[in-house]
Amino acid sequence: MTVDQIPVTGSTGPAARADRGTPAERPRISMTARRHRAFYLFTSPWIIGFLLLTIVPMAYALWLSFTTYDGISPHWRYVGLGNYTELFSDPQTWKSLGRTGLFAITSVPLSIIAGLGLAVLVNRPIKARGLFRTLLYLPAVVPPVGVGLTFKALFDQNSGAANGVITIFGFDALGWLADPYARYVLLMSVLWAAGNVMIISLAGLQDVPRELHEAARIDGASAWRTFRSITVPLLSPVLLFQTVTGVIASVQTIMPLLLSPDGTTAGVTALPQSNYLYMMHVFSQYFALGRYGYASALLWVLFVLILIVTGLIFRFTSGVVFYNVDPEAKK
Repeated sequence: MTVDQIPVTGSTGPAARADRGTPAERPRISMTARRHRAFYLFTSPWIIGFLLLTIVPMAYALWLSFTTYDGISPHWRYVGLGNYTELFSDPQTWKSLGRTGLFAITSVPLSIIAGLGLAVLVNRPIKARGLFRTLLYLPAVVPPVGVGLTFKALFDQNSGAANGVITIFGFDALGWLADPYARYVLLMSVLWAAGNVMIISLAGLQDVPRELHEAARIDGASAWRTFRSITVPLLSPVLLFQTVTGVIASVQTIMPLLLSPDGTTAGVTALPQSNYLYMMHVFSQYFALGRYGYASALLWVLFVLILIVTGLIFRFTSGVVFYNVDPEAKK
């Protein structure tokens, strides 16, 4: 065999390149496909986390809601809709749900009004405006555990600063963490974190065109009329966002547990009735009584109720929410 007859592997000559096809003949990936691939590549950590940390636990809780599993014993049984039938006939469920609804109706508007008022104040051209914004926002970054323990220390009946102040003026010490005052302490703990609402409202205020305010002043409109007729309508998308997120957060509050006498599972039963909200009822069923199946059913009912309430909010506010859209963007 001559040298010319020896087969050469891995050849990169013209014949080999012809076998693979020219670059023009290879399949080309469109720009849209590349963007889709890049999108899923960069969002894959969130997608995987959402599936593993949200969808899977929700599916597991849904399965638990049809059982009598207690979290410890291997002996459990399938009860179908038994847990759901029991919770709808449980008076404690309805009472805690009613307290939660009353708490949401009270706390959400108060927090929005307080946050918007603070935003209007720090949006004015005053000295050290950045410092005031920082100080007002700081309470919002304090963890809920820290807020709960702080308010518990402030309003303790024996050693709290609140009773220390009122006794100076000759009043008797009050049981702030018991009925009927416990609900007011809970509302104060919510308003304490109004800085979070303030920051979002402040961003919305800075997006309101100054030309509209100047035109209103030229027409002789008062500051209140300008705020009511121009600022608030343009802030309606922000207010809608704060309402929806505020309602969802209020029905999941854990602050009453932190304000309980010992802050443990035993403290759930010692909560004042006015602070025994729906999530406290769920917590009690999970950890105090070990009824994982029944508590999971309670959570799924709450999830459905949140969807319904959110849908109703969007439905009834569709005619009063105005979006500042550039006319050129519609074309």
